[in-house]
Amino acid sequence: MFNCSMTKEIIRVLGKNNPQTNNSFACAMIIFIMSAISFFSPWLVGGVTIPWDAKAHFQPQFVFLAHALHSGQSPFWTPNVFAGMPQIADPQSLIFSPFFLILATLFPEPSFLLEDSIVFAMLIMGGLSVLAYFSDRGWSAAGGLLAALIFALGGSAAWRIQHTGQVMSYSWIPVTLLLLARAMDRRTISLGVVTGFIASFLVLGRDQVAFLGVIFLASYTLYRCFDDDAPIVTALNPLLSAALVGTLLTLAPLVLTLELARNSNRPEIDILEAYKGSLPPGSFLTLISANIFGTDGLLEKFWGPPSSAFGTQDIFLARNMTNVYIGQLGLFVLISGLWLRYFVEKEIRFFLSMLVFFILYALGRYTPAFDVFYHLPGVDLWRRPADATFLLNFIFSILVGYGFFMMECGEIKISFINLISCLVFLLGVVIFVALIKDHLMDALPSVGVSFFLALCAISFLLFVCNKKIKGPAQLVLIALLVTTDLFIGNGPNESTALPSENFEILRSDSKDPVLKFLRDMLQENSQPDRRDRVELAAIDFHWPNAAMVHGLDHDFGYNPIRLKAVVEATGAIDHLALPEHRGFTKLYPKYRSPLSDMLGLRFIATGVPIEQIDKNYKLGDFLELKQIGKIHIYENKNAFPRAQIVNCALSVNFSNMIDSGEWPEADYHETVLLEEPPLCHPHKNLPPDSMRAEIVSYKNDDVLIKTTAPNGGGWLVFYDVWHPWWRASVDGAPISILRANVMFRAVEIPEGTHQVRFQFQPILGAFQELTGQ
Repeated sequence: MFNCSMTKEIIRVLGKNNPQTNNSFACAMIIFIMSAISFFSPWLVGGVTIPWDAKAHFQPQFVFLAHALHSGQSPFWTPNVFAGMPQIADPQSLIFSPFFLILATLFPEPSFLLEDSIVFAMLIMGGLSVLAYFSDRGWSAAGGLLAALIFALGGSAAWRIQHTGQVMSYSWIPVTLLLLARAMDRRTISLGVVTGFIASFLVLGRDQVAFLGVIFLASYTLYRCFDDDAPIVTALNPLLSAALVGTLLTLAPLVLTLELARNSNRPEIDILEAYKGSLPPGSFLTLISANIFGTDGLLEKFWGPPSSAFGTQDIFLARNMTNVYIGQLGLFVLISGLWLRYFVEKEIRFFLSMLVFFILYALGRYTPAFDVFYHLPGVDLWRRPADATFLLNFIFSILVGYGFFMMECGEIKISFINLISCLVFLLGVVIFVALIKDHLMDALPSVGVSFFLALCAISFLLFVCNKKIKGPAQLVLIALLVTTDLFIGNGPNESTALPSENFEILRSDSKDPVLKFLRDMLQENSQPDRRDRVELAAIDFHWPNAAMVHGLDHDFGYNPIRLKAVVEATGAIDHLALPEHRGFTKLYPKYRSPLSDMLGLRFIATGVPIEQIDKNYKLGDFLELKQIGKIHIYENKNAFPRAQIVNCALSVNFSNMIDSGEWPEADYHETVLLEEPPLCHPHKNLPPDSMRAEIVSYKNDDVLIKTTAPNGGGWLVFYDVWHPWWRASVDGAPISILRANVMFRAVEIPEGTHQVRFQFQPILGAFQELTGQ
């Protein structure tokens, strides 16, 4: 046996001057890239694409961003969903995602393949950073390759690949860790600046994975400050420079997002709601056998947690969110390391402590720990403790890679009998659970596959420990074994890969007949004061945000974050895939209501007859224009124009209206509701053109309207959603935007002809909102 600790120190000091070490890591990186590309090949060349959120939400965001940039418009506000949304504050808008932003500037019509490729490239970037981290720490290239493969292809990285934003945040964590570790090693300002710059991309993810990543990195910083031999004061240069750069880059977007949250449907998530996103403990059985519960099969055959077979009725997680499989080689290295070696190395003890933290966090309600964690600043912003599975996969990858390195060094000794006994025990547990849940026959195929893959992994480990495999051959065998294992366990399935043609409506050049019909009808009914809205309800999960791709204005959409004013008035929930998802409120109890008209909701396309969505619908409320396949298209001929002039204002309390659902008796073609003193300028027998509004220019963040009002003036009512970051002017003179008709905008205008401009100014608006101006 040789002294592995001494070997690590030699590699750490001489690594970059050691051609053999450099060649090993260069080889490992090439093999990793090839392995990852082979794993992702079904998406790249196989006619499938990443579905669900990746297409229903992020693809439209990507296309909207590209369209805005290539048309010379701002992407900071979109009129296409929920009657308007502040994109600059939305964490999922991709505006602050560097790879998406850069490619949006290069490609005016982003394809499915381009979006998928960015996600894959980021996972590869993260895996390469893991390999570089292993090189810096003086650990082996083989261990680094194993860690990189698990990082990019294991657990949530594979099973939750459709959560584009979280995958991006996840991918920035090892990059930031690599730079932070180097900054702490060398204590230089320049590395601190680079670390702060890269860390800002993680922070700007503004999702729970980014939040947990920041907790992890902050904990690592504290560990290094107090555990390193160098004085703490020497860490101030890199840490302060990193903090300064990171703060400068992230402060404004973070403030905007927090302000959006404060004015949204979810200013905070209460602990009972967060409990519903807890990871059931039974999910960890997928470490043993990836598809023991049928996660990759038909939904109706899935029997794992959180299904009724485990008695969990109030956990709201998709089945793929509960799979944490890292491969058989990773599992047996992890077990061997936990049993024999992980508590010796200081840095690994840190990773172990973080593993415990994130397991407890992910379990949520299943342990008392989350009750304590919930009181940490920021935890109440997130709804799913189970999102910590991303961090679990990252830490598993580090621990497994280090454990393999210890096996290479001879400091972890294993025996065939022990490993086989462990395998029999683990599979016995899985079979026992399947038996008592009455799903033994469903589980046996997965158990058989796991048994075979485990034997392959055990055989390989025995060869490694006996020094019978090393060098490039060892790297190649690791890649073949792990990539094959993870492809079998975590490869394409209906949660992560569906045929691209399923999402035809989201293509910029879509030939969908429903889309063509709606466009034709909107064009046919175009008027200077109109910009009619549509609704796409109960058609499919990915339809609502198609409006962002095709420049339609949708009254609703798909987004977990919505403006509070819109939610309170309309009852909009985060998606609109099924009939029951179309909510109503007291103020908006049915389609045939004043709010439908004010929204300018002209055309409604539904995947079922409209009366199955609106139980109060009466024949004749709307005109059914056409049925295309299963989709019914209706017209609301009473839809208001987007801009109109009125000459009377009634004073009301909008909160009372929302609570009671009562609309004042009034002609809303002549009257606006304001939380201001009432005022009327009555006129009789006015010529038709004495009160009119004409939309001269309509851009995402800049709208110009020509108004004409009679003697005494009136109000321009603009039926885009009211938001405090918009500013208005009349003939260049600033004027206040009033909240009108519960959720819209109005400005007071003088008599005669004038030009009213609405401009979205988020920085100024947020500053004045924060300072009370």
